[in-house]
Order: sequence, then C-alpha cells, then structure tokens
Amino acid sequence: MDKKVLVTGATGNIGEAIVKEFAKNGFFVYIHYNSNQEKAKQILEDINNQGELISFDMKNKQSIKSTLENLEVDVLVNNAGIIKDSLFFFMEDEQWEDVINTNLTGLYYVTKTISREMIKNKKGSIVNIASISGVCGNSGQTNYSASKGGVIAFTKTLCLELGRYNIRVNALAPGIIDSQMVENIPNLKELKKSIPLNRFGTSQEVAKAAYFLGVDATYISGEVLNISGGMVR
Repeated sequence: MDKKVLVTGATGNIGEAIVKEFAKNGFFVYIHYNSNQEKAKQILEDINNQGELISFDMKNKQSIKSTLENLEVDVLVNNAGIIKDSLFFFMEDEQWEDVINTNLTGLYYVTKTISREMIKNKKGSIVNIASISGVCGNSGQTNYSASKGGVIAFTKTLCLELGRYNIRVNALAPGIIDSQMVENIPNLKELKKSIPLNRFGTSQEVAKAAYFLGVDATYISGEVLNISGGMVR
C-alpha cells in the first residue's frame, strides 16, 4: 500500500466519510482529530486499521508544524472546520477569531507544511473543503463565509503557484449536507424547498467528490466544485 492521504477534521460526518472513501480505494489514511480520540479510534477500526491517528489543534501552528513535519502524502484533504454563527452586530470577537483561525489560518499552516514534501517529490493533490457560504454568503455567517471565501481564493492562487511542481489544488463547496454542522440551523424545512433536488446532500456524496478531485481528476486544478443539489447555480 503506497498511496497515502491526510484528512483533517476526520471525526465529523463528512471527514469520516472521506476517510472511508479513500480507504475503500486502497489508501493509507492519516486520520486527524483534535479532541475526539474515541471517535478517531472507532474510524480507524472501521477501516481495518488501514491508517494512523494524528492529533493537533488547528489553532496551534507549532502543534501543526511539529506533528506534520516530513509527513509525505499523495493527497491532502483540508476538511477541518467549525461554525460559530451570529448576526454580524452581535458577533463576539472570539467567534470571529476561532472560525477564521481554524478554517483558514489552520488550513494555511497544514498546507504549507505538507506541500513542502509534495514540492520535493514533484507530485501531489490538495482538496480544500469550502462551502457555498463562501461563494454567495449566508446571513449570520460573516465569519464562516469569510473563512470559506478565503479558502476558495487560497485554492485558486495556490493552483497557480504549485502547478509547476505537478501539484493540483481544488476545492469543494458543499451546500446543506446532512451532518452535525447543520443540526441547529433554523427553518431547515424551508431551506429544503429552495433546493431543486428537494433534499439535503449526504456526507458520502461529498466524500465521492473529494476522491474524484483528489485522485481521478488528473487535469483539473484551480476549480471549485459546487455540491448543493442546484441550490447555488
């Protein structure tokens, strides 16, 4: 088994599905978690120990750098992210800082550390999990939308810089996915009516798209794949 992938935020619904999709296709998976070690262990067991657990805090750059230094992978999936929603004028500074530092700044440090080995090897693929909130905005999510919009711009620029090293960089922009992060969204029934496919997406559908961009889409780079059931067009 010589193909390796690092999936950050692997203990969430989408992260778990991505881990299992890559493992199913023969990848050795580095399963990142911050605090939920028990869930990470269960995921590793579910994929028949076809991987290894990695722990660091996305808001701690020294932890990221020391943990990932010299780690070689074929694919990096930047999936870790949090939401702390609030209308802008009621948003606490901590809500802004936590979301930006986790979703964007942490992604920067992970990618910078991992891409060094990719550049040396002159090959690799990076998939960043963004959001339709970063494409069109969403009320109550100035912090989250800003972070995911930053991920999209980061993706497009990094594609330009890393292409010469045979490294592809793409992003996914999921819409409303049936996962832990949407459980507390109000008016879900009304939101469903705005989706042409009349349903929410699944974590498995996002995982398949992540695998496609990370592995199969060998001449696609700098793209943002919208997975919203037609909600955003």
